[in-house]
Amino acid sequence: MEPPFLDLHTNRKNPKKFYGFHTFAEPGCPVSLSGAFRDNVRHFLRECAGLEDYDVEGMPVWCTFLVYESKGVVLPLFTVEENVKHSNRPFCDYCRCAGWSNHFVSKRKYHFIIPVDNEWNKSLDDGAFDLQSHLLHGLIHCNGFGHLLCINGIEGGSKIICGRELMDLWDRICTSFRARKISVEDLSKKHMMDLRLLYGVAYGHSWFGTWKYQFCHGSFGVKWHNYEKAINILSSLELDQVIDDFSFTNGCTFIKQIIHQYRNLSEASLVTVRDLFRFMLTLNMKTPAEKRATISAAISPCSGKNSRLFARVKACSWKISTGSPIKKCPFAKEKSSKCRKFSNLAANMDSRWPFRRLEHVADVIVDALKEKREVNKGCRIGMTRQEVRDAVRLHVGDTGLIDHVLKAMNNVIVGKYVVRRAVNRSTKVLEYSIQDLNSVKFGESPATVPKTIHTFGKVPGRNVYEDLYLFYTCLFRDYPESDSVQLAVQIVLCSKLFVKEWHFRDEEDDLLRFVCRLATSLLDLNTELFPDFPPQEFIVVPPYSTIGDLKLSVQNALRDTYFVTERLVVTDVVELEGMEDDEVLFGIIESGSELSVRGFGLDGESDLRYEGGAENWTVRCKCGAEDDDGERMVSCDICEIWQHTRCNGVEDTDTVPRLFVCDICCSNLAPVQTQRGLGFEWDQSYKVPMLLPHMPDLNIGSLYCK
Repeated sequence: MEPPFLDLHTNRKNPKKFYGFHTFAEPGCPVSLSGAFRDNVRHFLRECAGLEDYDVEGMPVWCTFLVYESKGVVLPLFTVEENVKHSNRPFCDYCRCAGWSNHFVSKRKYHFIIPVDNEWNKSLDDGAFDLQSHLLHGLIHCNGFGHLLCINGIEGGSKIICGRELMDLWDRICTSFRARKISVEDLSKKHMMDLRLLYGVAYGHSWFGTWKYQFCHGSFGVKWHNYEKAINILSSLELDQVIDDFSFTNGCTFIKQIIHQYRNLSEASLVTVRDLFRFMLTLNMKTPAEKRATISAAISPCSGKNSRLFARVKACSWKISTGSPIKKCPFAKEKSSKCRKFSNLAANMDSRWPFRRLEHVADVIVDALKEKREVNKGCRIGMTRQEVRDAVRLHVGDTGLIDHVLKAMNNVIVGKYVVRRAVNRSTKVLEYSIQDLNSVKFGESPATVPKTIHTFGKVPGRNVYEDLYLFYTCLFRDYPESDSVQLAVQIVLCSKLFVKEWHFRDEEDDLLRFVCRLATSLLDLNTELFPDFPPQEFIVVPPYSTIGDLKLSVQNALRDTYFVTERLVVTDVVELEGMEDDEVLFGIIESGSELSVRGFGLDGESDLRYEGGAENWTVRCKCGAEDDDGERMVSCDICEIWQHTRCNGVEDTDTVPRLFVCDICCSNLAPVQTQRGLGFEWDQSYKVPMLLPHMPDLNIGSLYCK
């Protein structure tokens, strides 16, 4: 589909000015914003966006047009203001996973959305908040804390905009609007390589680290020092040692060729894996002509091996691919995702039920999934195993038969539909979904590794990304006899949550700016558990404001931002006690100071109090996790303490047991018995998980530091 061109604005109700894609949100463009985020975003919508003639889930939508001049196209940046009081999801799961469960529930959320290319001429649908196909989707609460929910460049479906350009835009928006903290769950990939692992080894930070996003916390109790140690172990592997370690494996020749080839290409000495990865990534950023020049200079037509190599490369007419897809070669074995007809599958199933009953149950499952999709207006929202099971039981009484068919319902064709099964990224729960058969592309299974991947007689240097992928796969999946390397890889992959903070800054102008917070005496929080709470609020007042004006500004800001403070009355500024309200601030206190305020009227009984929800729940897992980290959990039916299902031997693809009792409660109820290990171990001293069920009895004491 051709991208929309400059007449896009004719379809809109209130067209506004156009702004350059690459300059939008630069300082002063489109407007100068000097207040807190809650004020800046309103000013932006008032001055630089047009209100649309429709809503999303009852929430107003604005549109701003961005011109990508070199491509001659215009793309919409939608802003949706979500009124939390009227939202069907008032609490924020993303805040909970980021460790911000203790934040007050803010009154408004702002969604910034750029749809995928072929939807630029369309309105947003009610399911827009849940889609992962947007080129950009960021959410920022009115208090300035937010989350980057998805970003998809060229490999994510865009034909025009790359991921770096989208990240630059998002970073400028956050900076210009004065966001305070933005979290992101890093699941980004490039040619099937996890970028948090690739960039972590090459540069010491994730791909998002290019924009100053830093480690927040890992899953399964992984802390900063574990992450740092793991990165150091992987990045400091010496290439000569790698060659030696692979000397008795099938990949020895190819590993050696890769290392020698890129050592020849590099002017600097390549000693460690970090040196090699960084050079290969740098080389790939060059234009094809620059790559050819680099390779030509390194491979001269001399005698011997280089002569034969030069001849072979030259015969290829210097064809260098910069974006050829490489099939996935996962760390763990996966089932093939080739689609099969259920009728053929059922005919060969070892089943005590007749063929016609198996087909009938499959049809009922598809009908339930179709009904779910229709209810959600075509959005690709799945059903959990239990939901499917309950729906089918309305028509089929034999639960054993239902369970038998559900086990086979993955990548199967039933009538005009394909039934798929996958883990939901948000809930970590296995879900079933359907696709129309005519929309599915058939071919080689994405889990199948092409034979060329294992053809170690290939000539390195022709395709940098292919060489990088092959080396990455051998190194991080099949490193021979090295428990520390495998464990370090798992720790980096468990480190998915990163955060960027924009610190308070005072500008060189006449306005007075202060950081104000409620005195902790007004709250019932344990400040030892939550040292960063309550969150600071940024206040901006004119230069000749009085103390009374400051109190009123703080009061209005807190009332406008949180539900629990909408009746707050600020009575005192701790640092200005004993002074009259009519005294002018200028000359009394310096702009940029931190202040504490006291008052009354805090609504401690509000249901919309903390972003973590109204329920009082506790996380205490054997891996050391003490808060929700986004991984799937289960609550003990006796002590009601939440733990990871995986740490208790329940894989992500398995159903959570209806009755679950943790180890501690089991030991209290019954005599201690020797139990068979689940394949998971953890360091009792440092409470760090060992997520290598295929590699038991590892001694990793040297990997963790206190």
